[in-house]
Amino acid sequence: MAASFLSKHKHVILYGICLALLLFLLKWLELRFIILNHAFEIYIGAIALIFTGLGIWLALKLTKPKVKTVVVEKEVYIPQDDAFVLNERELEQMGISNRELEVLQLMAEGLSNQEIAGRLFVSLNTIKTHSSRLFEKMDVKRRTQAVEKAKRLRIIP
Repeated sequence: MAASFLSKHKHVILYGICLALLLFLLKWLELRFIILNHAFEIYIGAIALIFTGLGIWLALKLTKPKVKTVVVEKEVYIPQDDAFVLNERELEQMGISNRELEVLQLMAEGLSNQEIAGRLFVSLNTIKTHSSRLFEKMDVKRRTQAVEKAKRLRIIP
C-alpha cells in the first residue's frame, strides 16, 4: 500500500523535497547575510548581555544581608542575704553530686579545668567529665551560664 502511494505521488514528493531544500538554503544565506552585515551590532548586543548578567550577579552579592549573631550575657543582680542557704531541694532535683558541686564552686571562682584538677587532686579528664555532666544536668552550654544559673537557684554563694 505504501509502495503504491509512493509510486503514484513520486513527482509531488520529489518537488516538495526540492522546495524544502531550497527554502533551507535561502534561510541559511539570509542568516549569513544578516550576521555579516550586522556583525558589529551582534557583538555589542552579546557584550551588553554579558555585562548585564554580571551586573545583576554582583548587585545580588553586594546587597545580600550579612547576618551576624551576637550573644549578650548579662550579669543578673541577685540580692544577697546575710547568710547563704543552700537550696538542697534544687540540688537533689537536678541530681548534682557532691563532687560536681565542688567543681561548680571552683568554676565560680574562675579557675581553669587544669587548676581545678590540681586543687581536687584528680586528672584533667575527670574534671572535663564532671563539667560536661554538670552542663547536661543544668541544661547549659558554657561555664558562665552554669555559674549564673547556680547562683540564681541558690546552689552556690
